[in-house]
Amino acid sequence: MQQPVRVVVEADGGSRGNPGPAGYGAVVLDPATGETLAERAESIGIATNNVAEYRGLIAGLRAARELAADVQVLVRMDSKLVVEQMSGRWKIKHPDMKPLAAEAAKILPRAQVTYEWIPREKNKHADRLANEAMDAGKRGRQWEPSGSTAVFDRGAARALATPPPSGPVGDAAAGAAAVRAALAAGTGTRGGATAEPAPADTLFGDADMGGGTGGGPGAHASSAPGTVETSAPGTAAPGWGPDMGTPATFVLLRHGETALTPQKRFSGSGGSDPELSEAGRRQAAAVAGSLAARGTVQSVVSSPLRRCRETAQAVADRLGLTVTVEEGLREVDFGAWEGLTFAEVRERFPDDLQAWLDSPRAAPTGGGESFAAATRRISATRDRLLAAHAGRTTLLVTHVTPVKILVRLALGAPPESLFRMELSAASVSEVAYYADGNASVRLLNDTAHLR
Repeated sequence: MQQPVRVVVEADGGSRGNPGPAGYGAVVLDPATGETLAERAESIGIATNNVAEYRGLIAGLRAARELAADVQVLVRMDSKLVVEQMSGRWKIKHPDMKPLAAEAAKILPRAQVTYEWIPREKNKHADRLANEAMDAGKRGRQWEPSGSTAVFDRGAARALATPPPSGPVGDAAAGAAAVRAALAAGTGTRGGATAEPAPADTLFGDADMGGGTGGGPGAHASSAPGTVETSAPGTAAPGWGPDMGTPATFVLLRHGETALTPQKRFSGSGGSDPELSEAGRRQAAAVAGSLAARGTVQSVVSSPLRRCRETAQAVADRLGLTVTVEEGLREVDFGAWEGLTFAEVRERFPDDLQAWLDSPRAAPTGGGESFAAATRRISATRDRLLAAHAGRTTLLVTHVTPVKILVRLALGAPPESLFRMELSAASVSEVAYYADGNASVRLLNDTAHLR
């Protein structure tokens, strides 16, 4: 049975005068990744703080309901009054509050909504939205998402609704949970604005969604081997804090070429499941030799798709290891776009393609998987693998999208960064996860073994 959608709603409202010029703000967040799913803000004229807070709650609940009728919502507000009244612990006596509380209660069934009070400093995103709305009202205008900076006010370790992963829990699993909470500080979209991707022909330079082969300055991350250290805000960077012991390290290998790769066709988990081409088999042998010389890989895990299993087996045979198949490492399903070039998709499905480029929640035509859904799947897979491979170096043989998502989450980068990374066939990237929740991106798109 499909699990219900779970979201966090943070809401706030304010009045400059109480009563005075008032406005509200609300944000809907993905509890697994911290991504901003929706923002709402409005100037509401002359009102009290409490009225504005209730209006923010109503807007947030409506935005959550738009995502799914059976959505499960955790509401987080710094208004003790609203939280206690909506939780049923305080009576609602003020005549201005009663109709607003009744309106909020009707939006979703009571069993789908829970309330939690948080201090104001942990509600900065919604607070900034409310202030932006009041500022816009002062100018005689309404708030517009394209000008919002509220996303930059989120705290470093917001405690979200997602419970720790089930199963054996060790240091690595605890670190993964800390990573998930800390990354919520930096993985949202900016103010609801759409991404501005690089030119289309640089985004889809291979068969799997998009490790481009060109593009202007800034279109892609550098393909040169190197180290990019990252730590959650408010925590010590690796090497500068206490010794956290041996990290769990994921060596991320994109599979070798298939016949579709040079043609730059979409090739996900819903298509023909092609085998490696001759060039792809040569690439797999080359990376196997490089990893054997390196001598650090202790286990091999592969996507279930054939091109990955063949690449993984070539490496495992060279290293004397066995291959474990992990369903969560599969590529996204590109739906009706499978087997098509970017130009063909743009010609046949222009509106769907533009929506996909604009929002991580948009799915490819015909029941494909959105980047938001893939992020939830891959985040859960990451946590399982961290718990199973604590303190070890594990080779994950997978696809463009899973590698990019794992790197994006480790860096705390926004969703549009998926369009800013280049991943060549048979390239190697690497991320280390420490017990305190820090993540270190040590390598990106290394292809030295192919030269």
